[in-house]
Parts: sequence; structure tokens; C-alpha cells
Amino acid sequence: MPTTYHIVPTQAHNDLVRAAYVHRGYTAAEAEDAARFCEMASAHGIRTHNAIKALHLDHLFGSATGGCKPGAEIRVIEKRFAASEAWDAQLKLGQSVAFRAMERCMELADKHGIGQVSVDNAFHYLWGGGYVMDAARKGYIAYTNCTSTLAEVVPFGGKFPVLGTNPHSWGLPTQDACGFPIVIDWATSTVAMGRVQQLKREGKPLPAGAAVDKEGRPTTDANDAAWLLPFGAHKGYGLSLLIEVMGGMIGGSLPTLRGGGAHPDVKACAFPDGEKRTSSFYFQVIHPDAISSGMFARGRSFAENVKAVIDDILGHGNEGCMLPGQPEAQNAAHTARAGGLLFTAAEVEALNEIADEVQSARFEVSALPTYEVP
Repeated sequence: MPTTYHIVPTQAHNDLVRAAYVHRGYTAAEAEDAARFCEMASAHGIRTHNAIKALHLDHLFGSATGGCKPGAEIRVIEKRFAASEAWDAQLKLGQSVAFRAMERCMELADKHGIGQVSVDNAFHYLWGGGYVMDAARKGYIAYTNCTSTLAEVVPFGGKFPVLGTNPHSWGLPTQDACGFPIVIDWATSTVAMGRVQQLKREGKPLPAGAAVDKEGRPTTDANDAAWLLPFGAHKGYGLSLLIEVMGGMIGGSLPTLRGGGAHPDVKACAFPDGEKRTSSFYFQVIHPDAISSGMFARGRSFAENVKAVIDDILGHGNEGCMLPGQPEAQNAAHTARAGGLLFTAAEVEALNEIADEVQSARFEVSALPTYEVP
């Protein structure tokens, strides 16, 4: 069934996002990063991590509760490794931190072949796929993961949520081979909580095996979903655990204490007992030349060899298979053809709530042009 979307002018969307972040006390530069990120997410059809989600998250756990500090400055922690940096984000806006960290990783990769940045005391950066996609488009292999704001995933075989959705994202520079970067980006839960919120907003059911209610009973009703389940049973659990422990190595603290709103005695990023309540990020960029042997079959070039590999995977009757990153590329093409960002009527109303907050003009849904996606 085709879906009809309303076209919101990109400039009007970005102006609204900037105004909302400035209204909440963020600097002009941070507001610009937020608008850049939200445009990128919406342009690629990421409905779970667009401006609506970003500002909702900021309200629940960010500037409104002390979990994120507008205008905070990143502190670089001195390390002895040339290709590695560790940062104390000091609760700076996650999108600003992520953009800067990925840029720094690319600089390090240009010099050393590989670059990595770990970040402690962070506030969630939302859609990790956007950051690795941006690096992949510039010719790099990129990876990121982060621990989530909340522990809302029940471990395999368990009863109580003790893990975050803990997303991880890979981006590969495959534009010459298939027309777009291959981007593998997912939460380690069957669905992200943003998907639950989206389906609740749209009045649609969850897939089976995605969530449980407050009593731990499986449910497909987005209104009853309290906690999430890991994808692939023990496999998703293992990957989530890996990211959680890696976050602990960076400096992250107990996942069951992260987020949850402001505690009356919270100072900076710690609870009174000294436990921290912040997320951790990890970024890595590899320059393709650093891992290439150059010994490609039949004298193929680097790009030709990558294309041959992808063509082989999609051959043999597999021509109908979709590559990771292809849906995002298709959504970006629809956005370009529409000449603006695509939102459902319910999402436009959610944007209007943001407009009311900053006393900006509302979008008149009936006056917005529409665009149909097959």
C-alpha cells in the first residue's frame, strides 16, 4: 500500500529545530548541529530518530533534567597512543559530540590509517547510522556504538531490563559499487524504543517477539510495551552485553542507573553515592588504503573488486535482495524528488507541538503538498 506524506520545507524544518534548541539554552553552533542531524535523519526516512525524537529525548533526559548541558565544552584526556583519543564530553549535546568525534577520527585515519575516539560523560547521539554514512560518503570505513540512556532491554533468559538498546553502526564506502554507502545500523533490541513510540503514534502493532509488558508478558500492543527484547535471542543479547562492557571500559557506570530523569541530589553526572548516570560512545574510522593488500583478482582495482564482490552476492538468483543502506538511499531519493522532508500527518502535529513551545508559526497540514511513496 502506498503511503502519503506531507512535504515540510527543509528550511522551515531546520529553522524550527534551531529555534527549539536555542529556546532550551543551547548555543547557536549546537542548534546548527541539531538541525543538521535532524534533517539528515528525516531525509533518509529515519522516523524513529528525527526532530520529534531528538527533542523528546532532550526534554525527558537532557536540558530539562540536567542530563545534557547546553554550551558544555569537550575535554580531551591525554593519552599516549597517536591514533587514539579519549574525551570527557561533560554532558555536551550528543549530536555535536558525535559529529566532532567522527571528524577527528577521519583526521587520525588520514595520518595513521586508523583513528578512534572514545567518549565518556555523554548524552545520547540518536541515529548512529547518520555519522558512519557521512564518513563513508567521504571514502572511509566507519563504525560507532553507544550505550543507551536507559536500561530497557531484558537479557536473554532474564526477567528485568538491565541493558540498553545499545545500537551499533557500520558504514562502508561502496558508492562506486552500488550507488550508495552500505550502512549497517541497528539497536541490539528487536526494535528501538523510538519504533515503539512511532507505532504508538501511528496506531500500529509491534512485531511479535519485540516487547513485553510490565508483567514481562509478550505483547504486540505498542501502548502496553514496557520493555524490549534482544534481537536474535542470545545473539542480540551477546552483542548488547559486548557494547555495555566496552562502555564500562571507557568509563560508563551501571546501566540500571543511567537516565531516568533528574535526581534531586544529582550534581553534574553523578548520583550521591558516586555512581555515574551518563552514556559512553565509541567511534572508529579506517582509511581503506590501510587495510588493502592491493592483490585483487584479475588485476581489478579497489573499486572494481568491491563491485565484483557485491555483484556476486546479488547474483545467483539473489537479485531481489536488498543491501543494508539501500532503504535509506531510496528514502533520500524520494526526499530529493519531493523537494522537502516527508512527514505523516501525525508527525506534522508533533512538529506543531514544538512550534507551540517556541511560539513559532504552526504547519497547516491541509496546506502542505503531499508526496506518495509506493
